[in-house]
Parts: sequence; structure tokens; C-alpha cells
Amino acid sequence: MDPEAIRDVFQALGPIRIRRMFGGQGIYRDEVMFALEVRGELYLKADAETLPVFEELSSRPFSYQTRNGRTTVMSYWLMPEGALEDEAEARRLGILALDAARRARTAKPSRRRAKGRVA
Repeated sequence: MDPEAIRDVFQALGPIRIRRMFGGQGIYRDEVMFALEVRGELYLKADAETLPVFEELSSRPFSYQTRNGRTTVMSYWLMPEGALEDEAEARRLGILALDAARRARTAKPSRRRAKGRVA
């Protein structure tokens, strides 16, 4: 999925930034990564609060195999196909993902503090 198509899907969220990463693209709003594009599929950040929504939509989490053969499952869930064409649904799910990403960011200590430095 090219950057313009991604911007079209999330246009209702305002300006987003897209950055290449891990063979895919990270999708950011206000310096918070709330979505991930890999192999043409969009995945949205989920947490305990939003996970039931994605489960109800029969979504699935993004996962990949490591070099040693282990499967790693991430907290990004596949955006349902119908939401790609439905601006209101894309907005709703995008807001849920952005809120989950913001909660996750708030819950983590800053790198500076984690290393014992004063911010």
C-alpha cells in the first residue's frame, strides 16, 4: 500500500506521517505510531480496552517469525477490509488505535528516565 493510499484511509484523523520500517511502514499522528502497514495490509494499535472491538470484527493480530523460528505476536490488529472503503469506520477504528497508542506511550517510562537520567 503506497503512502497516498494510507493517507486517504486516515484522512479524517488529520495530518499523519509515514516512516519506512521493518519492511513495512509505521504510521504516526502527533509523533505516536498508531498503525503499521506490512505487505499491503494495515494493522491498528490495540490494547486491553480496544481489543474486544477488533475481536468482534474477526480481526487478527500482526505476527511474524523470528530467525530462530519463534512466532512473535504484536499489539497491532488487522484493519477490516470494509473499513478501508468506509471513511466513518476508518475514522472510528483509527481513533481507537490512536487512543491505544497514546495510552501505551503514557504507560512507558521515558528512555532517559529508564536509563537513570533526569529528564
